[in-house]
Amino acid sequence: MILNRRRLLQVGGAAALAAGVPAVARAQMPMPAPSPSAAPPPEGQADHTIRIGTGLVELGPDATVSTRLYNGQFPGPLLRLTEGRRVVVDIHNDTDTPEQLHWHGQFLPPDVDGAAEEGTPFIPPHGVRRIAFAPGPAGFRFYHTHLRAGRDLSLGLYSGQVGPVYIAPRHEPGAYDREIFLTLKEFSPFFSRTEMALDFLAPRSIVPALADAAKASEIASLKRGLPQAYNVAYDFFAINGRMLGHGEPIRVKPGERVLFHVLNASASAIRSLALPGHVFTVVALDGNPVPHPAAVPVLWLGGAERVSAIVEMNRPGVWVMGDTIDDDRRGGMGIVVEYAGHKGKPVWQKPAPSRWDYRRFAKADASVPPPDETIDMTIAARNAAQNGFDVFTINGVPFGMNKTQPLFRLVRGRRYRLHFRNATDDIHPLHLHRHTFELTGIAGASTAGVMKDVAMLGAFQEMTVDFTADQPGRSLFHCHMQPHMDYGFMALFDCA
Repeated sequence: MILNRRRLLQVGGAAALAAGVPAVARAQMPMPAPSPSAAPPPEGQADHTIRIGTGLVELGPDATVSTRLYNGQFPGPLLRLTEGRRVVVDIHNDTDTPEQLHWHGQFLPPDVDGAAEEGTPFIPPHGVRRIAFAPGPAGFRFYHTHLRAGRDLSLGLYSGQVGPVYIAPRHEPGAYDREIFLTLKEFSPFFSRTEMALDFLAPRSIVPALADAAKASEIASLKRGLPQAYNVAYDFFAINGRMLGHGEPIRVKPGERVLFHVLNASASAIRSLALPGHVFTVVALDGNPVPHPAAVPVLWLGGAERVSAIVEMNRPGVWVMGDTIDDDRRGGMGIVVEYAGHKGKPVWQKPAPSRWDYRRFAKADASVPPPDETIDMTIAARNAAQNGFDVFTINGVPFGMNKTQPLFRLVRGRRYRLHFRNATDDIHPLHLHRHTFELTGIAGASTAGVMKDVAMLGAFQEMTVDFTADQPGRSLFHCHMQPHMDYGFMALFDCA
């Protein structure tokens, strides 16, 4: 990991705070036992081999970082799978600490899914684990590490352990000439006490009672003399492991229809993406085809969200496709798009103001079947309550790191509605393992038909999602912001 003067100045007391603390990896949960019903690993050659190890990523001529990688590269290898066709994967852990590999967005048994809280065995240090599974559902998925990192910024999603998965669908999402996968990621994280507020979600309405509760919590922490909580910032920003201007451009021809598969692989940041003079026609969210493909000028993605969008290449020139946040784009979060026959300095133009609204891609009819049961979940924060970090609670309870008792019991086959109430000023990308859910309400507005596995819950807002409990065993629910997950924002569902 690079350590420069800027990082030394900004990390300040956080480095001293973390000094002498044992590595978080030593405090990971004990190795879970495999499920008694799990089939024995198949013999013979694996279809895919993934090796976890430390390697270098050359982001640019003067920016090379050391981090954990899959197969020595970032992003990890693109795995193209076929829905329902059994695949065998060998996962080697060439590091000195236990690891987990989570198959994000797939419907897999708990012992394969890749979360210790569900019962997935760790991949031991310098060991190997062979797994076999039937991929699904179809669409754009990905795989990533699933460790708690805490104050160790070399672990979990702070590392480079991310790789795309594409499970071939039965029906292609519209006509296109070629597809391009883009993985958005920051590198060289450090602790900071600053945070940038983002205002891009629609609708904008908030629940005053939730805002009042958050304000009361903040005032109480200030009265106790607690400082502003730690956040995570980054030195470098990149797409597909290269900073803006330091990688090969995306070369296109006039008239081409390019399907972009975009992944936000950040540990803690919400990302945006714009291409001046062009629009994105969104055809799938989190790998799931949307009922109503629609054109937008800017893509917004919470942590772990994926957007698949078609761009018609009809504005010849040399352009910067990049983040709308100027500092992050200048810091590397961008890539050059170059039309055939055109050279010169890439052009960036600020897009017109717009808001990200999941409802834009929904069914015209917002009616949905009534749930069999509604589960209310209020998210709150205890400001700077644990060694300077916010502690997050669900219904007043932070996730217990020393025990893994399910907070919610489900009955298989029943349709559940999760009613989220956000009493914090953060936008939370909420993820439910082993299931796909339907967005049914956003800030008091009904919606239907948009299927996801991660969705952004706005500050001081409410949201409802519906899902069918069709995956037996334990399923982990959490915010996909690494520091939120590490400090309490998780819960277990158990389906009998």
